[in-house]
Amino acid sequence: MIAPEAVDMRGISKRFPGVQAAKDVTLQVRQGEIHALVGENGAGKSTLMKILAGVYGADEGEILVGGRPAVFHSPIDAIEAGISTIYQELMLCSNLSVGANIFLGHERAYWPGFVDEREVRRRAREYLELVGLTVDPATPVRLLSVAQQQMVEIARALSLDTGVIIMDEPTATLSERETTNLFRVLNLLRQRGTSVVYISHRLEEIFQIADRVTVMRDGQVVGTAAVSEMTEDRLVEMMVGRSLSGEYEKRPRPAPRRPRQAPLLEVRGLMRSGYFHEIDFSLEAGEVLGFAGLVGAGRTEVMRAIFGLDPIEAGQVLRDGARVYLRGAADAIRHGMAMVTEDRKADGLFPNWVVRQNASSANLPRLSRFGFVRRGVEGRAVQRLMRDLDVRPHNPEQMMANLSGGNQQKAIIGRWLLTEPEVLILDEPTRGVDVGAKAEIRRLIRRLAADGKGVLMVSSELPELLATADRIVVMREGRITAQLSGSDVTQEEIMTYAATATTAAGSELAKNKEFGGSNG
Repeated sequence: MIAPEAVDMRGISKRFPGVQAAKDVTLQVRQGEIHALVGENGAGKSTLMKILAGVYGADEGEILVGGRPAVFHSPIDAIEAGISTIYQELMLCSNLSVGANIFLGHERAYWPGFVDEREVRRRAREYLELVGLTVDPATPVRLLSVAQQQMVEIARALSLDTGVIIMDEPTATLSERETTNLFRVLNLLRQRGTSVVYISHRLEEIFQIADRVTVMRDGQVVGTAAVSEMTEDRLVEMMVGRSLSGEYEKRPRPAPRRPRQAPLLEVRGLMRSGYFHEIDFSLEAGEVLGFAGLVGAGRTEVMRAIFGLDPIEAGQVLRDGARVYLRGAADAIRHGMAMVTEDRKADGLFPNWVVRQNASSANLPRLSRFGFVRRGVEGRAVQRLMRDLDVRPHNPEQMMANLSGGNQQKAIIGRWLLTEPEVLILDEPTRGVDVGAKAEIRRLIRRLAADGKGVLMVSSELPELLATADRIVVMREGRITAQLSGSDVTQEEIMTYAATATTAAGSELAKNKEFGGSNG
């Protein structure tokens, strides 16, 4: 007798005003398999999974769990049916402890209304140990890094002991070591017979961990196949409907539009105790300067300090050779700087505002007269921006929360481009966006450099850095360990400087060669 599928979604359709998010979708997940679900942002993956998680109700179709029909009116119904979800956007309660978050909604009580705190801590340690996170369960979640919070989310899903776990971009904030540990946990779940629906834009992960993959495009399933029968090029073509081969080839750097006697941006001896020390680098017009390093290396903290978001204890920031004093983002903007932050949800967007308001929010003085926003000027500027960056749908009055992750990111980048900056700081600009949007953002970065802008780009994806950056600064534990350039720089070389205690105090580590051919 053939065992029923762990999950069988048949003919699922879902419509939103003006959008067909899912159309006649069929998805079957076997017991004990890791089933990857891939597609561009807006392909319908998240909608389909929210239907399975009980967040949305389907307009058409049926769901079978373990061979039995299931109807979900809420996420609680899905959990009771054996389906738990780890969302891309963290869903933790920052004011509660790690242990309280793990068992939120299913606490152990020694008396009705009284939580057994000792039992919560004891069992929380078991799940934290399973996911490889060494923190005290009594620690408030707000004190953890984003990567640590992601591991708490995973521990919470495991504590529910469900037969099916949906993971939406679980490694987006994890280091390579933490990702390896997550894969260890996934293999344990597979051995126990737990099924995992795994959504990721990092295609290399699909080939590392998944058994089968389903591809969605424009709200429909393009196909399902065993990962062993798939190639990355074929997978990309199914996702975007075209080949993206050559996207990671190194482009020659164009000459800047006008010569400069001083660097566009220069940082000298920047220090903030506990975060970074003796940071020195320069950025030329027309250059993309990449920043590599493991989680906790201090890259984001340096970018925030340069933009005036965090204080510095020593050092200088110079623009066109003149020292500038940055007491906040307004000072940085006035000096021709802009920054796209790492955490799109927390620091980057206003989800309950429309795209027009989000895109114009950093440029209101230029769009206003006598304290009033000139709606016509604002609307034309945002429409032109959306057209140039291909933000979809092309509707400035669309709610920002309803855009896909890739389109949200393009709108946020566009917000800062409206300020006409000379220095653009991009912290993980392609995190959580699909391969098509990644390619568009990389092309945009190269175009900005060709126009004479200077770009500081933090990225945890080394192929992306090698293909996009002219030079790469490597950081470890708050210090620069190398500044690399040249066509023969490799991922292995970057990781050596990112993971070892050697510093680039002398010229013996720093490489200064012309970028030209392949990136190695």
